[in-house]
Amino acid sequence: MKILVTGFDPFGGEKINPAYEAVSRLDSEIAGAEIITMELPTVFHNSSEVLREKIEETDPDVILCVGQAGGRYSVTPERVAINIDDARIPDNKSNQPIDEPIQPDGPAAYFSTLPIKAMVEKMRQAGVPASVSNSAGTFVCNHIMYQMLHIIEKDFPEKTGGFVHVPFIPEQVVDKPNLPSMHLEDIIRALTVGIEAIVMYHGKEDMKETGGTIH
Repeated sequence: MKILVTGFDPFGGEKINPAYEAVSRLDSEIAGAEIITMELPTVFHNSSEVLREKIEETDPDVILCVGQAGGRYSVTPERVAINIDDARIPDNKSNQPIDEPIQPDGPAAYFSTLPIKAMVEKMRQAGVPASVSNSAGTFVCNHIMYQMLHIIEKDFPEKTGGFVHVPFIPEQVVDKPNLPSMHLEDIIRALTVGIEAIVMYHGKEDMKETGGTIH
């Protein structure tokens, strides 16, 4: 099995992005799967163009995109991506779409095709706070998740894919009082065991465990 794992470059005034910092440090083989990593630009549409090129080049079985969610305290596999760009801040090329569909003729949403419940369970067993997220936001993280699943549905239906958000790392919150953070080593461990769950459940249904929220 071959798994492509992506992380974004820094954005929003940050000097680092814990997503790619963690992704770039993953082992080249996890649970018998070959791991291919790459950095994506935090730019609407351009990010998906770069991702498509890499998918065509490497032909992975699974695509896992990872992004930063500053303010979250846990690692959060995303359940759903919605067909809207609504940028609170500009991307790294000064694009700031507001209420624009990602794919004008696309469905309202795509659901992750990764075993998100099993991923969360493995992360928790590894001692890392984790939970299912039901909103990937409306910035480039949601955009790339939607575009990736759209690419899969239209052109590579045999592949699976999804998205994971990770918190700030401690050095990012020195000047951000009261915001949570997570050590980079814990994020790497979470992604590693999450990938182990992906391999374990490949071709199978996800585990049935409570992962919903009241609000």
